[in-house]
Amino acid sequence: MVTLGTIFLSEFVGSAILLLFGAGVVANNLLSKTKGHGGGVLHINWGWGIAVFAGVLASYKSGGHLNPAVTLALVAAGKKEFVPGIPVDAASIATYLSAQLLGAFVGAVLCWLVYKQHFDEDAPDGFKLGVFSTGPEIRNYGWNFVTEAIATFVFVTVILAAGHWGDSNTATPGGLGWLGALGVALLVVGVGASLGGPTGYAINPTRDLGPRIAHAVLPIPNKGSSDWAYAWVPVAGPIVGGVLAGLLSGVLLPA
Repeated sequence: MVTLGTIFLSEFVGSAILLLFGAGVVANNLLSKTKGHGGGVLHINWGWGIAVFAGVLASYKSGGHLNPAVTLALVAAGKKEFVPGIPVDAASIATYLSAQLLGAFVGAVLCWLVYKQHFDEDAPDGFKLGVFSTGPEIRNYGWNFVTEAIATFVFVTVILAAGHWGDSNTATPGGLGWLGALGVALLVVGVGASLGGPTGYAINPTRDLGPRIAHAVLPIPNKGSSDWAYAWVPVAGPIVGGVLAGLLSGVLLPA
């Protein structure tokens, strides 16, 4: 029997793995004296894709949301249950969102432990912050918000569309199983390669907020500011994009 406690643990573990791998690939790319230093943006995109793949596989009990934009999109789409036995209500929504945020924070802390000696080196403070959170290449809060909202809208719409594959109304009977997680991973790589240039494509509020809190509280030498002035963008943009995807799913993705 699936309980809210099971849901919390599933989303927590998946989100922690997501951020350990995701922040880890950025650290490996940006921080000095690492084996992957200077690997480039595609190195980061693929690392985040594999991070999502691993996180979704680990969170099978909860449906592998790992992202408030996905959870809230399902609410906006009018879903009655998140998974069988877990109705969509205030308690279950709070369980998903809190587990995602806490898991992201813990995953970021674990990444810091793995790379602690490299964080202690004299790396630019922007690189240290970049391991934990996103930031714009051209700072314009309005346009940065639009970028995050569009990227998340596309991301969530494709995820919702993938949920129709294998249902009784399509020509492709039979579930995708773990291949569904692989598809989401490839989608993350594609979104990053195509739409990630302006802002670093958070497309997940807790992916940015949880690690940003970790950056603020961890004893990282010469870490600089946590850039809280920008922090609302990778939270609000993905939420708006995800909710819009859910609201429009009935029209764009008919059952």
